[in-house]
Amino acid sequence: MRWHLVLAVLCLALAAVSCRPALRDGAQSASPRPHITLALNWFPEVEHGGYFAAKVHGYFDAEQLDVEILPGGPGAPVIQQVASGRCDFAVANADQVLLGRDQHAPVVAVMAPLQDSPHCIMVHASSGLTSLLELRNLTLALGTGKPLATYLLHRLGDVNVQVVPYQGNVSLFLTRSDVAQQAYVFSEPFVARQQGAEPRCLMLSEIGFNPYTSVLIVHERRIAQEPEIVARMVRACVRGWQHYLTDPAPTNQHIAARNSEMSLEALAYGAAELPKLCLPDALDPTQLGTMSAARWEELAGRLEEIQLLDRSDIWSDAFDTRFLPPQPNTPVPRSVSAATP
Repeated sequence: MRWHLVLAVLCLALAAVSCRPALRDGAQSASPRPHITLALNWFPEVEHGGYFAAKVHGYFDAEQLDVEILPGGPGAPVIQQVASGRCDFAVANADQVLLGRDQHAPVVAVMAPLQDSPHCIMVHASSGLTSLLELRNLTLALGTGKPLATYLLHRLGDVNVQVVPYQGNVSLFLTRSDVAQQAYVFSEPFVARQQGAEPRCLMLSEIGFNPYTSVLIVHERRIAQEPEIVARMVRACVRGWQHYLTDPAPTNQHIAARNSEMSLEALAYGAAELPKLCLPDALDPTQLGTMSAARWEELAGRLEEIQLLDRSDIWSDAFDTRFLPPQPNTPVPRSVSAATP
């Protein structure tokens, strides 16, 4: 599901020509129904389900937004697209936001639908492994250089694990019982099971690397200049995610039409895995998308620990919760209630 590099090039090229300049200094949107571009960080899949649901079920229309969702692929430059103004909004992960801001990219997270990261290491159930820190005497297919890989290898230390490049599929995993590999919990395990394997998923979040995932990001200048657009976009996306978690089938039909590599069966499997990631610890659905200062600060500390951030105190400007549904017994911030139509 994550290996079609030729398609990736085509999708990224499409994104590059489709993204339009968003805001310029001092510019304001004159249209009551502005055209908004939303760039994905991967091909259309389950992790984007709520954004597509907002499109399919008319929540963008209800907010008077003409939203165009642009596909991504491997290495999709979503941080750069938003920072440069080529796209209005994009989907990224929280660690990408922090690393981008460390390089002076003025991007801000305004909603985090996946509270727990879907990143995992997939092992064979027959291995008996139940924890990532038990990884020993095996081959690990890993996309090195990314924060999750760097953090995992940092935590493992000097153990007998041979790291080989991750090829974007499960072929090596299927042929050898001593192979583990990186995965999304709702993607590669499904393929492995279809091919007769018995995978077990060991979540990266269990060892302290748990960035918010599929985060909605926007340029900080748009927040300052057009807060009402941001409020409407966040509101529509929250409603889309709430709908997708309870009724994914219509949206899955749309995603399958946008991505021929995704079967309806695979999408249904993934959608069934999403609620525990989006609403962990009995989080109320009305609070979907929430973010906390403690989580952002912790993630920044993890990235500083593995020397990917020069300073961890950049986290406080990396997110903005003013546009999210208010927490119980918390008044709506004055600035947002005034900006919300």
